[in-house]
Amino acid sequence: MQVIIRDTMPQASVWAARYIVEKINAKAAVSDKPFVIGLCTGSTPIETYAELIRLYKAGKVSFKNVVSFNMDEYVGLPVEHPESYHSFMHHYLFDHIDQPAENIHILDGNAPDLDAECAAYEKAIEAAGGFDLFLGGVGEDGHIAFNEPFSSLQSRTRVITLTRETREINSRFFDGDPEKVPAQALSVGVATVMGAKEVVVLAFGSKKARAIKDAVEGPISHYCTLSALQNHPAGIIVCDEPAVGELKVNSYRYFKATE
Repeated sequence: MQVIIRDTMPQASVWAARYIVEKINAKAAVSDKPFVIGLCTGSTPIETYAELIRLYKAGKVSFKNVVSFNMDEYVGLPVEHPESYHSFMHHYLFDHIDQPAENIHILDGNAPDLDAECAAYEKAIEAAGGFDLFLGGVGEDGHIAFNEPFSSLQSRTRVITLTRETREINSRFFDGDPEKVPAQALSVGVATVMGAKEVVVLAFGSKKARAIKDAVEGPISHYCTLSALQNHPAGIIVCDEPAVGELKVNSYRYFKATE
């Protein structure tokens, strides 16, 4: 595992975006196969997406041969709802780049058969050749995607019942009312994420410090699903200084020195 530490969230976001662009361009230079990327939502990746848009407009990258799969979507929320992840992704990224619509995949939380939707999503990822890179965030309790504590580390895309804590945290997007947050979501599994060739996880702010400590220094545990990254051969956590505030001094020094 590698931990990239920058002073501020904007600096860390720029690092992540430029790393993604580097990987897209590197594959394009040697192959005509699409670059397959997993994408996340929430406030954490917004500045990373803004930097990706800036780099695209500057002619530094094209998304014409990029295939994306988003990690999750709420169940029962209309696609046009401003807080659906369909709306989020188009607002913060897709509407501003040249990625073809047919290359964009987001789970359908209104599918008539949710289990079939999840199974088809896994097959679509496999058919695309698997993830070259998965970009994710982490919850305050250490969950990745909507894989809440005690999710199996071998889990695949499925229907998830959200914890009260997650609904309370996400209520900031729903007029501060946890009851307006859907009780369920569709989410890729821990094993789905960890199957990517590379995993890049963003973590910003002091509220994520305990999760980062548990994921980096703690045991691999279904209590902190991000801790599965310890077993990944190419896992990177990109943090600002507040997010690494609970790491041991020697851990902090190690990651700064090895970078």
